[in-house]
Amino acid sequence: MGNEIKYLVGQEIEQFVPLVPYSDSACNFLNDLSNEILKDNRCKNFPDIISVAFFARKGNIQRLKKSFLDDNFRLGKGLAFHITPSNIPVQFIFSYFFGLLAGNTNIVRVPSKDFPQVDLLCDVMNTVLAKDEHKPIKNITAIVQYDRASDWTKIFSAQCQVRLIWGGDATIDNIRKIPLPPRATELVFADRYSLAILNESAVANLSDSELKRLARDFYNDTYLVDQNACSSPHLILWQADNNNVGREKFWSAVEKIAQDRYDFPPIKATGKYTIFCQNAIDFPQSGTLTKSDNYLYRANVTNLSNNIDNLRGKFGLFYEHNVSSLEDLKGVVNEKYQTLTYFGFSAKELADIVLKNRWLGIDRIVPVGKSLDIGVIWDGYDLIGQMSRIIFFE
Repeated sequence: MGNEIKYLVGQEIEQFVPLVPYSDSACNFLNDLSNEILKDNRCKNFPDIISVAFFARKGNIQRLKKSFLDDNFRLGKGLAFHITPSNIPVQFIFSYFFGLLAGNTNIVRVPSKDFPQVDLLCDVMNTVLAKDEHKPIKNITAIVQYDRASDWTKIFSAQCQVRLIWGGDATIDNIRKIPLPPRATELVFADRYSLAILNESAVANLSDSELKRLARDFYNDTYLVDQNACSSPHLILWQADNNNVGREKFWSAVEKIAQDRYDFPPIKATGKYTIFCQNAIDFPQSGTLTKSDNYLYRANVTNLSNNIDNLRGKFGLFYEHNVSSLEDLKGVVNEKYQTLTYFGFSAKELADIVLKNRWLGIDRIVPVGKSLDIGVIWDGYDLIGQMSRIIFFE
């Protein structure tokens, strides 16, 4: 590809004129985009694209707007340059949404790797942006694709007021070597680690329909993205009872849903087994494998060391450990910990433990089924606040 650049949406942007956060033009565009996605039959085959539509719907955007607006006068900072990851196909458009809602012109680099979700979303965006009423948004939108070895990252970095980097630690380290203007803001979304905590007695007392719903929600948190998302749990903590009935019921229900829904080619089966074997070498505290077929692997962890965040699963490989409470993570949680999903607890009691212990990590505490629900508060950032500026006067 060399130094070539491909504009999937929009074209070269000449002026970076900020809007107010949650401007009418941005909100109206997002609602029209949501409607267009939902009526496009091609999009219905992709649950992650449908989640984009639900985020962009009018009711959700108005709720976010109401919760954000204060007495301050704000404008977007100017140009937001987004470098998005290759492991979650729809991440690019959420990053774009945040930049647009904050009032910025946006240049979004999508990976060179081909994803049908990226192609579809860009196609729908072009349809909506072709309408006359959305010309102001079209003029401040560019979704681009170029080779990572080209000069475009340097060019856009030199122009931007905000740079967002989504990716692994090595990717972030390399891009951070590229200078920014002196007043530019940089937001990085690095490699994170997530886990879940379940109350075994609460699971054991579920009806069949409730258990199926919980298993489906867990499947959506994990299998749906092959556990690639930073918010997908790898370690499952059990507040255990004496007979493990709830645990076995839960895993049986998860396995059944995986058998019914999960696309599981042989390469994933061999990949999962390879990961398990490597983990067994690297982490002596990871126990023996429990499985009835290839769809679900479980392994006990005998103790929680301070490097347990490097113990990862994929394609339906999970590690589990018994705890008396979340307090058992004292001395273990570090800044890499992002999302804690839960069942059978109140969010407040878990948040109280995080605050009491003043942990460096765990930025999100959400119910099982909500781990992938990205929002304007992410990785501890208030994204709209970070990407807009306050005009102070008295």
